[in-house]
Amino acid sequence: MSRPAVSATSTAATAHQWWTRTRGVLLLLVLVLIGGIVLATVRSTGSHGALDPRSADPHGSRAVAELLKDRGVTVTLATTLDKATAATGPDSTLLVTTPDLLTKSQQSTLRRAFTDTTARTVLIGAGAASLPVLAPEASTDLSTPVRNRAPACTFPGAVHAGSVDLGGERYRVRPGTTADSCYPADGLPTLVRLPGSGATDTVLLGSPDILHNNRLDQQGNASLALGLLGSRPHLVWYLPALSDASATAPSDGDVTSDFLSLVPSGWLWGTLQLAVAALLAAVWRARRLGPLVTERLPVVLRASEATEGRARLYRKTDARDRAAAVLRTATRARIAPLLGVPVQDAHSSERLLPALSARLPETADHGTLLFGPAPADDAALIRLADQLDALEREVRTS
Repeated sequence: MSRPAVSATSTAATAHQWWTRTRGVLLLLVLVLIGGIVLATVRSTGSHGALDPRSADPHGSRAVAELLKDRGVTVTLATTLDKATAATGPDSTLLVTTPDLLTKSQQSTLRRAFTDTTARTVLIGAGAASLPVLAPEASTDLSTPVRNRAPACTFPGAVHAGSVDLGGERYRVRPGTTADSCYPADGLPTLVRLPGSGATDTVLLGSPDILHNNRLDQQGNASLALGLLGSRPHLVWYLPALSDASATAPSDGDVTSDFLSLVPSGWLWGTLQLAVAALLAAVWRARRLGPLVTERLPVVLRASEATEGRARLYRKTDARDRAAAVLRTATRARIAPLLGVPVQDAHSSERLLPALSARLPETADHGTLLFGPAPADDAALIRLADQLDALEREVRTS
């Protein structure tokens, strides 16, 4: 005797099902990736030549460099540390556009150079990465937006310039240090002048906006820029670059910047937000349950095995009420046609019990048996099952 054919059923998702479930998330990730590439391209293009004295871009600094040359100031562009220190002399102003980009070794070398020879050093946007070495008398606080600010100090260059567009880094000067603190934002200056020995000094400028081409003609920006950079006959304009060979020179206590230190903080936070969004999307998709679908069993089970397994589940959860309801419902459905009661009325006590009483003598409480409460224990459930079987046999034989 041959076994019945059984169709194989696989619970693994097909390629089409996988694509249907994940295409929304994949499309979102592709759009985010494209948006990030476009944004990075636009930003990199827009910042081309930023603070470069040769650039005529809005964020370039060609305008202020030309004004300085018209005033007789010689402007020397340096893109390496060696060139910047070699060009710096007692009659020079050293402008460092991005001091935080310098390694500890470069900062130490630069500190020795302008301490020994430079009359003025201007540090733009110096933060916690460079202040301990280049200006240990000051520390940085939370940054502030760039806006028009009044000098609120006695530094002649600031008083002459008046209101300018400043913001960015805010500074705290170590108690007991002589300093000119100008253009305050919430009580902390965005421009600090730290006098040194003789005529030397160090100027901390919170943001570079007064040097940009598109802001130079606003407020007193040009006056302050010329006052800071044009007080000496020679200006060394230092643009630190990652390609500088001195950036890789080893030194004690110097830690080479890794990849993450070069990534702007906004991109790191954006990546974290995307990861959280992807996790939430995965949870949402996982909890999205569709309608129940009837599927053919992968194997053939005997009715007795299915009944026994279901009974064990009822017993494990103490579901005597549910088990009794199933037994009574099945009995009512089987005896109703034998009593001449329509199947749709099999579970109505008003229709079923009178027909049952007409067929059988009043020897038992049929109402309690067929529509009574749930059994109190397992023994009562067994008695109920036996009584229902006996009732059905009696109806069939009567």
